[in-house]
Amino acid sequence: MKTSVCIIGGGPSGLLLSQLLHLKGIDNVVLERQSREYVLGRIRAGVLEHGFAKLMREAQCGERMDREGEIHEGFFISHDGRMDRVDLHKYSGGSSVVVYGQTELTRDLYDARDRMKGTVIHNAEDVALHDLTSARPSVTFRQGDEVTRIDCDFIIGADGFHGVSRKSIPRTVLREYEKVYPFGWLGVLSRTKPVSPELIYAKHERGFALCSLRSQVLSRYYIQVPLADKVEDWSDEAFWAELQRRLPAEVSARMITGPSIEKSIAPLRSFVAEPMRYGNLFLAGDAAHIVPPTGARGLNSAASDIYYLYHAMLAHYQRGDSSGLEGYSAKALARVWKAQRFSWWMTTMLHTFPDSIEYDKKLQETDLAYLFSSEAAQRSLAENYVGLPF
Repeated sequence: MKTSVCIIGGGPSGLLLSQLLHLKGIDNVVLERQSREYVLGRIRAGVLEHGFAKLMREAQCGERMDREGEIHEGFFISHDGRMDRVDLHKYSGGSSVVVYGQTELTRDLYDARDRMKGTVIHNAEDVALHDLTSARPSVTFRQGDEVTRIDCDFIIGADGFHGVSRKSIPRTVLREYEKVYPFGWLGVLSRTKPVSPELIYAKHERGFALCSLRSQVLSRYYIQVPLADKVEDWSDEAFWAELQRRLPAEVSARMITGPSIEKSIAPLRSFVAEPMRYGNLFLAGDAAHIVPPTGARGLNSAASDIYYLYHAMLAHYQRGDSSGLEGYSAKALARVWKAQRFSWWMTTMLHTFPDSIEYDKKLQETDLAYLFSSEAAQRSLAENYVGLPF
C-alpha cells in the first residue's frame, strides 16, 4: 500500500487527524491494533476545552457534540465543609468547556471516517516501523497470515503509552520524564441523575473525590484509593458510602445512587517523552505524554498535538513549507509541559498524600484559601482549565 500519512492508533487523536487531513485532500491510512468494538468500549474522560470543540467542528464531527454536550461555565471545589465555585466564564474572558463523553466523541469520528470512506484498518498486529530517518519510511503489519507494508511520507504515532511508536525511537535519542503518584482513582459509571449540574472536585481528609457526568441521566464518580486496592475490593454499596463521606452533607443528601454499569481503577501518573519527532515519525497524545486526570488535560493535550500536526501537514503539502514539521516537537512540548504543571498543581492541592507531613497539609490549605481570595489566581486556573491557546 502507498499513502501520504500513516497514522498508528485508531483512538480519538488518530481519527481526528485522519478526518482533518482527508477533508484537505491529504491521503492517509489509520492502523488500530484492537477491534472497533474494543475501542468504543473504553470509558474515558469527557471534559473538552473550547479549542478541542472548535477542532471537532472543523473536522465536520461536532454536530452531535453541540446538540448533546453539556456546556459548563464553571465547577465547584469542596473543601473544609464548604463549596466554592470557580467561574470559568467570568475569569477566562467568556470561554467554557463541553462535557461530552470520549466514547461518544470517538463514535462520531468513526462515523465521519465511514461517510468519507476513509481507510481504518482494525486488528492490525505486529506493527513495525521502518526507515524512520529516510525520505520514504514504511510500516508493516499482520492480519492473520498476511503481512502488509505501507509506504508513506510520514508516520504519526498516536498509539498510546504502550504502543510501538515511541519504542521505535532509539534509547540514545529518547528522554523520558515520569512521576508516579501513590494512589489511583476508582471510577464508577451509573445510570443516575448527576448530583450537580457542574463538576464537584472534593478535597477531604479521607481522600479526593470527583462528581462528574456524561449526560443528565449518566453520572461518573471517582474516589481516591490506595494503589494496592482492586476493583473487587469495592462493592457498589461500599463505593457510594465512601463517596458520600467525602462530600458536603447537602450534596450527599441529594445524591441518587444505583448499580454501576462500569467500574475501574486508574493509577495516577505524569509522563513526558522528548523529543516528539524522530525523522519522519511524529508522536501525539498518550504515546508522548500522560497527565493525572485531575485537571482534565489528557485528551485535550492530545488535541493540541493534532492541531499542530494538522497545520504543519497542510503547510507542507499545500505550500511546500516544512517549518511546522521541523518545529513540531518544540511547539507541542511547550504546551504539554504547561498542561503537566497545571495537572500536577491540581493533583497536589486536592489529594491526600499518605506520606505528607503537617507542613504539606498547611500548604494545601493555604493554596485553597489563596485561590478563593484572589481573582488573579482564579483567572489563572480558569485560563488553564478552558484551554491555553494553541
